[in-house]
Formats: sequence, C-alpha cells, structure tokens
Amino acid sequence: MPDLFTPLQVGALTLPNRILMAPLTRCRADADHVPSAIMAEHYAQRASGGLIIAEATMAMEGNSSFWMEPGIYSDAQVKGWKAVTDAVHAKGGRIFLQIWHGGRACHPLLNGGAQPVAPSALPIVGDEVHTPEGKKPYVTPRELRDDEIPGIIAGFKKAAENAKAAGFDGVEVHGANGYLLDEFLRDGANKRTDPYGGPIENRARLLLEVTAAVCEVWGSDRVGVRISPLNSYNSMIDSDPVGLTTYVATKLSELKIAYLHLMRADFFQAQSGDVVTPARAAFKGVLITNMGYTAEEATKAIADGIVDAIAFGTSFLANPDLPARIKAGAPLNAPNPATFYSPGPVGYTDYPTMS
Repeated sequence: MPDLFTPLQVGALTLPNRILMAPLTRCRADADHVPSAIMAEHYAQRASGGLIIAEATMAMEGNSSFWMEPGIYSDAQVKGWKAVTDAVHAKGGRIFLQIWHGGRACHPLLNGGAQPVAPSALPIVGDEVHTPEGKKPYVTPRELRDDEIPGIIAGFKKAAENAKAAGFDGVEVHGANGYLLDEFLRDGANKRTDPYGGPIENRARLLLEVTAAVCEVWGSDRVGVRISPLNSYNSMIDSDPVGLTTYVATKLSELKIAYLHLMRADFFQAQSGDVVTPARAAFKGVLITNMGYTAEEATKAIADGIVDAIAFGTSFLANPDLPARIKAGAPLNAPNPATFYSPGPVGYTDYPTMS
C-alpha cells in the first residue's frame, strides 16, 4: 500500500514523497509586493517536501488583502520570485505558485483608495483587516460588471505567464477561502442573476474559465486548483457544499488538471460534512487534501486510497525538515502564531531542524 513516502506522479511532475507544503501567507514581501531574499531562504529550507505550493500571490495589481503579500504582475516581482525558485531548485525541490485575487477581502487603504470588487455588494462581516492605519473593518465591495470579467480572466492568464518566466514548475489557481473566485462559487456571497450567478453551473463559470486560460499557458498537467467548500473564513457559506464539490470536481477533471487541492473542513468548525468522498468520486486526477492532518492520519488516508497526498500547513511552517521528522518519528516544533505575519526572520527562517 502507498504511504507518505511513496513517489507520486502529479501531472508532469514526479514527486519523491506525498508530504506537500500548503500555501501559507506570511507577509514577508516588500512594500511593492516584491518577494524578498528571506523568502528564498524560507522556501529553500523546505525543499524536501514533495511539492511546495507557494503562498497566495496577487495575479494583478491593486488587489492587496494582506499589505505585504507578494505579487506576480511586475518585472521586479518576477525577478524576486526567480530567486526563490532558483533556491528551491538548487536544493532539489519543486514549487508551484498560487495565483490569486483577493476580491472583497481587499481594502481601500491597501489599494490606493480603490473600492474592492466582488460578485455581489456584500461585505465580510465580523472581522477586520490589517492596514497601515491599524486594524479596520472590511468595506462593502462593488459588484463586478459583466464587461470587467474578461479582464479578470486575462489577469490570471498573464500571472500564469509571469510565473513561468519566474521559473516555477506550475501554478495553483486559488479558488478557496472567501477570495474572488470562491466568492463567485458559493451562493452565500454570489447573488448575481447573470451568466455568472444563480445555479452552480453559472457560479463555477469564472473559476473554470480562469483555469482553462491558465492551462493554455502551462498545459493542464502543470496546473492545480484549490477549493474550500466548507470553510466559513471571510464570511463564506454555501447551501450545498457537497453538490458544489461534485460539480466543480467533475468539471476540473474534464480539464485534466494535475491535481485538485481540497480543504476538507472549516477553520471555525461552523460548518461540517464530508466533501472528500464526493471529490474523490468525481475527480479522476490526483486528489490532495489538507487541514489538521497528523502524520498518522495522513498515512492511513493515503493507504486507504481516500486521497493521494496531504498538504501540511503550520506543521511545515514550523518544521523545515518535516519529511525527515515524520520518517524518523521525531517530535515536531510547535508553530508560533504571533510571528505568522510579522516581518523578519523570527518565526520564519529560524525554526530548527533535527540535530
């Protein structure tokens, strides 16, 4: 039976193990959203993972949600990311870039005063965003016009081209966690009555069109997609997460993408259910899941054929040598949440490896 250390063919790539690094926003880019030298060090430290999926990265300018997150729309950003991919490849690793649009999670104070866009004029409630002026409530977005949607698709396609120029091995389309593509997917955020709203066939249209455009750049065997049908983060909900999962997984399977990356649960445990089983039934490619797996549970899920690989988040954040630690049965470093989004090396590049 396969386990975490059985090689896996994921599209065009052969992974040496099934311990993947999940995309983790760490806010270590500079004020122009250019990846920093310390980011190259951070990712290179974790190159022993089967695949690194780099953090959410702005596909197009003016859509910042985290203040110091990276972009992939300028020449300087491409150059900064090239230093990252070179460092990872020098250590024998493989790395995809997660391309992303923040949608209604963006804030005017982070984007030159611009009002954020979303499928519908519904704000994120009950949470705040970090800005140069401190924490602020999210604002009400404006509804994206029909004639603006082709520009969104073109922006993702250009980001895919830039990711190729930066030396990545592929890209992951971010369709999760209450950002723009997920906002279109789920009926709690999408109240449109046009071809991009209403039934799931319409709500999934933008995600599928973006994915198809990205596949034109990379080939489908170097493209993944991440979705989070249950996650209530950023005020998200859907009336039928299982139906959504089945439809999206079926359509992505038809595109023959390299993998489907499924967040199996809800950060806040407000919504529950099984979306892994329907995803496995509908998606014929490699299924990657994450959220809260121990090494033991991950090993069993792979051995039982429930999933093909596991993406580890905070455990990989705190353990740059996570595969070696799991193999040795060694204890894991505990992550420090106070440093998740702070600048500098503390809690970023200073987690110790096994002695």
